[in-house]
Amino acid sequence: MTVVVSGVGVVLPRARTAPELMAPVAEAPPVEPKDLVGRKGLRYKDRATQLAYCAADAALRHAGLLDDGGLRVPGGSVAVVASSNYGNLDTICRAIDTIAEQTAAAGSAMDLPNASSNVIASSVAIRFGLRGPNLMLCNGATSGLDAVHWAATLIRGGRASRALVLGVEPDNESVRAFTGGARTIDGAAALVVESEESAAERGASATAVLGTYVRGAGLGRTLERLARTTGDRPALWHLPEQRAAAVPDTLLEGVDRHDLAEVFGLGSGALGVLQCAAAVGWFAQGGAGPVYATAGTDADDASAGIALHGRAAA
Repeated sequence: MTVVVSGVGVVLPRARTAPELMAPVAEAPPVEPKDLVGRKGLRYKDRATQLAYCAADAALRHAGLLDDGGLRVPGGSVAVVASSNYGNLDTICRAIDTIAEQTAAAGSAMDLPNASSNVIASSVAIRFGLRGPNLMLCNGATSGLDAVHWAATLIRGGRASRALVLGVEPDNESVRAFTGGARTIDGAAALVVESEESAAERGASATAVLGTYVRGAGLGRTLERLARTTGDRPALWHLPEQRAAAVPDTLLEGVDRHDLAEVFGLGSGALGVLQCAAAVGWFAQGGAGPVYATAGTDADDASAGIALHGRAAA
């Protein structure tokens, strides 16, 4: 079954469209969720969830699944797969500090839902009425690409006709303390992926096709497996975040490279979703040939990669 990308939502300070991930604006203020989706429903939601609302709204509308009247397809046909490694870290740190300094009873009841790691996926599903399978991934460097893979797996397995894939990371003091001072993207990206048949039935356009997904130990071996299964040398390679230590010059020598982290900050759990969105933007601007999205290191740690193809190459 062919799985295509039919919608993209990008909510970053320097990018609000998929093409801008390849050529961002020079400067921009932080994202203000109330300006994008209104104030309703934002109270008591952490920043990661608010940012996810914005990206989800943009992607669902871009795919033609949502308008001002609400969801245009049965809610049970849409799965949600979200990825974030630091999404509710500030809530957890605040709760721990409260317990340490006072008692557990002193904690805020409004913070309790945000203390669950799946708060992003579940909150987005509730807000938009998406009643299909609901998954939250928080598993390190490969989390975003894994989320894209599991969304495609749900579709190919017949569990859903389409899936909303979210990647989001907030920037706050708790995250910077945990990452040693690194600043995250403080934004979100979303994809709507669905079967080719589902998109055709709705008359939806798609600019990218999800190809081979590979996961294993070592970035080099992951790239070798991608090349064997894809059969074509990539035209563009989205680099993992551990670029300096993880990407020898000999890997895919001569292939154009793009480093989203260098431009936008630490993507972490959102990186893979951002990379796929950037590939869509590249195709939309006339880019041709396979695009590799990768995460992980060239050591014996987990690495993952996905090959994406322009719609005409499907």
